[in-house]
Amino acid sequence: MDGNIFNSAGTQVGVVRGGNAFNLKGEKLYRIKGANIYTLTGALVGHLADARSSERHLVKATDKLFSAV
Repeated sequence: MDGNIFNSAGTQVGVVRGGNAFNLKGEKLYRIKGANIYTLTGALVGHLADARSSERHLVKATDKLFSAV
């Protein structure tokens, strides 16, 4: 499901389109599979708090994956 990604402070830091995570500049950064966040090379790097919603929130430990712009 496509939607927005928010950090633990509630600031939008990215978007999900077709299983890919992009920063706010439109750069493809990660793959999203369920609640898991993977690098483009396939390494698991983090988790989303809720993968079913169009508003996805990062677990606080994964805030560093996206820089707030």
